[in-house]
Amino acid sequence: MPTPPKFKIGELVHHQKFGYRGVVFDIDLTFALSDKWYEQEARSRPPKSKPWYRVLVHNSDHETYVAERHLVADPNGGEVKNPHLGLFFDTFHGDHYARRRTLH
Repeated sequence: MPTPPKFKIGELVHHQKFGYRGVVFDIDLTFALSDKWYEQEARSRPPKSKPWYRVLVHNSDHETYVAERHLVADPNGGEVKNPHLGLFFDTFHGDHYARRRTLH
């Protein structure tokens, strides 16, 4: 049985190893990319059986795919600046983002 995710969609997070902050826009309960990606990118070999998150990176147009063990709640808060934010969220509520509409 998969581990329940620690973070929710819309929650602000901070990457402990690389120091960036962002907002969670999608969650996989277990690793969902290819073995080739894992071998090339996941050098610290985080567990595939735990949650992984897609994160829009602040002050960037990038998104990342991050193992839960590398993330903590963002201690600074504040809005995230990423040009793709509007594709996923409608409003900012001081400590998280929300969407009013259903995504298709």
